[in-house]
Amino acid sequence: MLNKEIYLDHAATTAVDKRVLNEMLPYFSENYGNASSVYGIARKSKQALDEARERVAKVLNSKPEEIYFTAGGSESDNLAIKGIMHANKRKGNHLITTKIEHPAVLNTCKKLEKEGYEVTYLNVDKDGLISIQELENAIRPTTVLISIMFANNEIGTIQDIEEIGKLARSKGVLFHTDAVQAIGNVRIDVEKMNIDALSLSAHKFYGPKGVGALYVRKGIIFHSVIDGGHQEKGKRAGTENVAGIVGLGKAIELIYDEFDSYNAHLIKLRDLYIKKVEEKIPYVKLNGHRTQRLPGNANFSFEFIEGESLLLMLDIKGIYASSGSACTSGSLDPSHVLLAIGLKHEIAHGSLRTTFGRDNTVQDVDYVVDNLVQIVDRLRQMSPLYEEVLKQNNK
Repeated sequence: MLNKEIYLDHAATTAVDKRVLNEMLPYFSENYGNASSVYGIARKSKQALDEARERVAKVLNSKPEEIYFTAGGSESDNLAIKGIMHANKRKGNHLITTKIEHPAVLNTCKKLEKEGYEVTYLNVDKDGLISIQELENAIRPTTVLISIMFANNEIGTIQDIEEIGKLARSKGVLFHTDAVQAIGNVRIDVEKMNIDALSLSAHKFYGPKGVGALYVRKGIIFHSVIDGGHQEKGKRAGTENVAGIVGLGKAIELIYDEFDSYNAHLIKLRDLYIKKVEEKIPYVKLNGHRTQRLPGNANFSFEFIEGESLLLMLDIKGIYASSGSACTSGSLDPSHVLLAIGLKHEIAHGSLRTTFGRDNTVQDVDYVVDNLVQIVDRLRQMSPLYEEVLKQNNK
């Protein structure tokens, strides 16, 4: 039996906050009414949806009527991108995104390409940042939408969203951002940042899985992607997940109420971890921007080892981390994000993403680094490439 369990994969998902769960519980078996009905118990559900919408809107500095509830970040991305592109065919058929987006965006764009739409995939630099000039050069008269993620789920790099929004607005192009990783870690103002559509998902900030939201600026026309009833003002058919939506509303309120202390804690752990790894382990590379990154994210590539072996050996020690996106980590191919920032295949294969959360401690960092030093050394001893490097160094 493990003596210790340390969870360092908060970018993949988080545990539901007990305060969130307590607020959700009545909507499973007491206030169980369908929010679309008109009688008393249903009105309680409808009121709960309205309150959750207000909580999300307050955080984003938007209007409650601009918030649409979905089943999560992937659906929100699909609804924003497909919905806007399909509704604006008369204006054009071109959209712009980046090579480091989440699969929910990249695969949506690939689907649109099969329908005849044109997509430009922007490059990023070695830190994962786009060039604003390259973005401006990519805009055409037929460009309808720019979709660029707020913060990358693998390397943690935060884009200059305000500058992107300013450019999009000046060119008359709509701007969507996948902010799934940014919520709770960055203060977001959709008005100031000129954001026209924004996706988020509750389980990334201590809310329940299976529920998300999409902000769409009032006046923007977009089509639904699910046919059915009239829920969410006709944009998202299906009986609302009232308990989940209540949880999302409570979770986003709590994470921003505690924003300063929460993020200061994450930054402290992240920076300590980065410092210790770079001091104690040779042949490592920090992936992503060193400072313009998510507070809890640290992504390293360790030369001469395989990331999957590293993960398995950490797991034996009760340390739970990731080698990339939770949605792609089942693949044997190296991360598309790491390749996009210029890493060679063999180095990208040796990546480890650790993402800290509110319950992690300084003691956790010490335990993880101590084990990491031993495991990396053990794996490298089995590598003929590393053996050759040692021979060269000893000459």
